[in-house]
Amino acid sequence: MPHHTSPEEERADLPEARSILTRSGFGAADPLFSADLRASGDLSQARDVVIAHASRLWTEAARDGSDDRPLYWARLVLTARLRSWQPDFPLSDAERAELLHLLETGSRGITDLDFPPGDRWIRVIVTGFDPFGLDEDPECSNPSGAAALDLNGWTFPVGEHTAVVRTAVFPVRWADFDAGLVEEALADWYGRADAVVTLSRGRPGRFDLEVWNGAWRGGGEDNLDVSCTGRIPVPDAPEWTRSSLPHEQITAAADQRPHPVAVNTEVAEVPAGGDETVWCPDGPTEGSSARSGGGGDYLSNEIAYRNTLLRDRSGQQVPAGHVHLPLVGGPDEEPEESAAVLAQVRLIVAAVAADAARTREWGSARAKG
Repeated sequence: MPHHTSPEEERADLPEARSILTRSGFGAADPLFSADLRASGDLSQARDVVIAHASRLWTEAARDGSDDRPLYWARLVLTARLRSWQPDFPLSDAERAELLHLLETGSRGITDLDFPPGDRWIRVIVTGFDPFGLDEDPECSNPSGAAALDLNGWTFPVGEHTAVVRTAVFPVRWADFDAGLVEEALADWYGRADAVVTLSRGRPGRFDLEVWNGAWRGGGEDNLDVSCTGRIPVPDAPEWTRSSLPHEQITAAADQRPHPVAVNTEVAEVPAGGDETVWCPDGPTEGSSARSGGGGDYLSNEIAYRNTLLRDRSGQQVPAGHVHLPLVGGPDEEPEESAAVLAQVRLIVAAVAADAARTREWGSARAKG
């Protein structure tokens, strides 16, 4: 039975994508992966191959710096190869799907989210997104994915503690969110991580600290050319969730360096008893239905919503929320601007880590008192 590649995987054959893979050296991932797949004699060996190559992609991308595009395109080449692979042993659709999932989670840093033990550490998780809008600009980067690669493994002093950052990059696909990828990646970390910050690509020239997240999808097309409109499919969930990031501390540390950092409280809602959408500059009104969070009605709003809902349901009082990064030209077009954005993201994450350290110390003092 043939297994067709996805629209996203087909874009990996574009000359721009091939050029990025060749220049970066990530083009070598395909023949190495294909050879090891062909040598797999059973499902167990195939799992080992997929896990090893997925981990290698993530490790090399995070080690090589802050260009998220080679990782993105190499992953698609490998998933297309795995989707069309015809092994010499029986492989069910469910088993192939399992292998594809292992490749996705391993190459996105999700299975690599891990922290050293002990009270010394302030553990911070930061997530970004894949590039998107590739039909218009096949060479585009996503500054949030670039930031995730840049930040992974970063350690720095925070008072008497040491902050350590681990990162992951999420797909721009509704189906993965429907399947619970955010919850799979982040749910178990509430109670162990000290802060969880989600990032995405925003508007030009400014950072936005998104205060409110709404339970609504507004119809935007994803990287599979799929559009979704309607309520976010999370059972028994509220219309709104709220950021607990330390907005004042972030703006004090990072505003105008060089970009302004705005605290965005705007939402779109259908007021209680109403039937038309209205904009509210200061957040939702009592009993309203969400139509757009501060971060919009696309996947950036949804990851912010799902993450902060996980926080609320866990009962943990930790910094969690979403930051939209300035839209920049990318590492080739505007290298200095891209580097400046990444430096400013570090100021933001450092402010979050400092607040997380204060939260932990307050909790310890309260427990002792």
